[in-house]
Amino acid sequence: MKKEFPVSYDFGEVEGRLYEEWERGGYFSPEGDGEAFTVVIPPPNVTGSLHMGHALNNTIQDIMVRFRRMKGERVLWQPGTDHAGIATQMVVERQLAAEGLERREMGREAFLERVWSWKEESEGRILGQLRRLGMSCDWSRTRFTLDEGLSEAVREVFVRMYEAGLIYRDKRLVNWDPVLETALSDLELVSEEQRGFLWYVRYDFVGGKGGGAGEGGADEGIVIATTRPETLLGDSGVAVHPEDERYGHMIGGRVCVPIVNREVEVVGDEEVDREQGSGALKVTPSHDHTDFRIGKRHGLEMISIFTSRACVKSCAEIPERYHGLSREEAREKVLEELEALGCLVKVEEIAHTVPKGDRSEAVIEPYLSDQWFVDAEKLAVPAIGAVEDGEIKFVPSFWENTYFSWMRNIEPWCISRQLWWGHSIPAWYGEDGEIFVARSEEEAYRQARVHYGREDVRLRADEDVLDTWFSSALWPFSTLGWPQDADGEVLKVHYPTDVLLTGFDIIFFWVARMIMAGYFVMGEKPFHTVYVHALVRDSEGRKMSKSKGNVLDPLVLMDKYGCDALRFALAVRAIPGRDVKIADKEVETARNFVTKLWNVSRLCALNEVRVTTDFPGSVVYDDEIHVWICRRLQEVGEEVESSLLGYRFDRVSDVLYHFLWDDFCDWYVEWCKRGELKGEVSPLWRQVAGYVLGTLLHWLHPVMPYVSEELWVLLGGEGVLMKRSWPVVDESFDEEVFDSVKGVMEIVVGLRGLRSVYGEVEWGGLRVRPYGGDRVGGVMRRYRETLLSLSRFADLEVVEGFEGIYMVLSDGSGVQSEGLKDKALVIREGLLKENKALDKEASRLESRLKSEGFLQKASAEVVEESRRRLSDVEGKRDLLRRNMALLSGS
Repeated sequence: MKKEFPVSYDFGEVEGRLYEEWERGGYFSPEGDGEAFTVVIPPPNVTGSLHMGHALNNTIQDIMVRFRRMKGERVLWQPGTDHAGIATQMVVERQLAAEGLERREMGREAFLERVWSWKEESEGRILGQLRRLGMSCDWSRTRFTLDEGLSEAVREVFVRMYEAGLIYRDKRLVNWDPVLETALSDLELVSEEQRGFLWYVRYDFVGGKGGGAGEGGADEGIVIATTRPETLLGDSGVAVHPEDERYGHMIGGRVCVPIVNREVEVVGDEEVDREQGSGALKVTPSHDHTDFRIGKRHGLEMISIFTSRACVKSCAEIPERYHGLSREEAREKVLEELEALGCLVKVEEIAHTVPKGDRSEAVIEPYLSDQWFVDAEKLAVPAIGAVEDGEIKFVPSFWENTYFSWMRNIEPWCISRQLWWGHSIPAWYGEDGEIFVARSEEEAYRQARVHYGREDVRLRADEDVLDTWFSSALWPFSTLGWPQDADGEVLKVHYPTDVLLTGFDIIFFWVARMIMAGYFVMGEKPFHTVYVHALVRDSEGRKMSKSKGNVLDPLVLMDKYGCDALRFALAVRAIPGRDVKIADKEVETARNFVTKLWNVSRLCALNEVRVTTDFPGSVVYDDEIHVWICRRLQEVGEEVESSLLGYRFDRVSDVLYHFLWDDFCDWYVEWCKRGELKGEVSPLWRQVAGYVLGTLLHWLHPVMPYVSEELWVLLGGEGVLMKRSWPVVDESFDEEVFDSVKGVMEIVVGLRGLRSVYGEVEWGGLRVRPYGGDRVGGVMRRYRETLLSLSRFADLEVVEGFEGIYMVLSDGSGVQSEGLKDKALVIREGLLKENKALDKEASRLESRLKSEGFLQKASAEVVEESRRRLSDVEGKRDLLRRNMALLSGS
């Protein structure tokens, strides 16, 4: 039963009502026996609210899955959230600090209770916000990376990798965050360029003899250059390049580290950069990654000088006056003493990069500690091959280079974190330090009893937790029931999944690790396509941040303009390879499009149009304008579907926008309003309008689900729109009829342009010679009154040729009027001025397209856009020049 059609669209009322109906009806669950299509949601962190990046990512996913559902595929969009170890623990610790509490004082159990409470609050808010965005996930299958099923998967994979020799425990140098007091991977660091200093320090030779002088030094010593003089407290060697003529003869000699008076050896190592600093390197294996490798190769002592909070340790190797000092305090004191000793040779101001933790923003300290590692190099082999062979594709394809550059130079992955929130590492330690890795504590005790040959064994559980990305790497199969239901129907049908949509910033963190885990655990790829979207930026291209005051809240925008407007604004700007620039006005423009759709639908409803996807049949061929709109609908349908399958969501939105606004409203409806709709509405118009609008609502639904569903009902459509089949228009049309109407429209556009640019000319006695010949002329004569109204001219005559001065429109048609001859000189001068501007633009575009730098750095889409613009400019310039010649009589 049709509802009364409201004058305006109340998105607030519609969105809540429709989503509740969809979810209550179970419309988001996989149905039928069609081909499976599976997408796993990048699980948002339970750290707060959704931002514009989430809105973009999830909108694109929802467009894709709604389309596939309407295509009859068995769609599973798997939702869930991520525990986000470090990020979530930081959020809760900040809350506690505001209350004057500290987690160590609370104890582990009480602290974790607090985190779980926050998780429930944050997750509920996030999932509610995703619903608000219209996301059609199968919420009945919602997972959390710390739920019991996924925790079992984590333990199982850890044990399997350990047994395969791919996970091991080792004492290595790691990136240490002294604020969070945990190890971090290389990917969790942010390099920040800072102004700093390079200090040149002389290390005297033992016995005062060195046989030569280093740069800036004296015969009795060797000069090293360092940005971190405080770490000399842990020096255990000096390294030079074995082929460096300045120092080669010193290799094997011994020098004294000032302040600590430690005798160390001068070693030769090819990793030393001869061009940096003095060319001689102080070696502190426990606090520098290069030094660690050199120290390993030469068997140098590993002297750790800092605590987990980056304060100087209280130990015998370091003078007591330094004990407990911070890194910064120790640096000041070391420099004072070096200067007093006469060992500080010179100081240079430099720019250098300083690594910081991406969460705490603390300066990272290379720190020697016992950690768990994954042999990522071995896991990377099949993952690299999958992309090389095209088994997994990146869209846009240039992201493959980013993937390869990291995967081919991959380092061991440190997976242990010194946190409380996360997956416990399934490892236990005997009293002698023996390690037992097991799926459960009971299994670990069984192993220990066998190992020690007795029953009374005592084990200590590993207190660390796993890196968040370890559990996230299992997401494509752990969420589908592995390992509990490894042979189950869900896993068989939906793994491998199909497409992963994600941001480029987590290609290393997540995408690469899912691919590695997929091949190790499941023996095949986790998905066949990775669609990588760019960042959402403000209208000026700046990254959104609270400090800049340019953050857009998707919830605020939806409150103001509606969900469909926000989705459309994001989708139409999601051009592959380009950042999405958006501001309030872009969403407002999208809201205007929603309003346009609503208003034209209401006009149709008032004229008793009923929407359908059934083609009206032979009656269409009775009138050229109906043939034209149905043929245009066919063209649009083909482009929309090919664009959806090709992940060009921007093109989908753009094509539908222009079809509705330009073709359907500005041409078809306006044409008919000046003809059929002036008097009694013909049944033919009702049928065609209902068919075109009904089909269009189906195609708009993935992008704008709410307004399309509501209009479908208001216009008498059958059933629930999101459950209906995707319409395919495959009728045959008379192409000559279609082309003739298109030709008439091009003439009207040209005539409108004449009035717009040269409005002062007296256009009386207008004559038009159609480029399309008799067929176009026939249509013009038949619809003469309508075309006069559309082009806003008082009179026109269709002719076969001209005598005297005339002009040419962009389609090649000629026009002439009584006043054209009198104003020919004025018009020609205007054309000449416009031609100069086009020459300038053409020159600019030609220079850009000849630039090797532009062609190498710009995406294929940007290059193609520049070529298209150049072609447009050249076409306009050719037309102008032709008209200048015609107006001069030559």
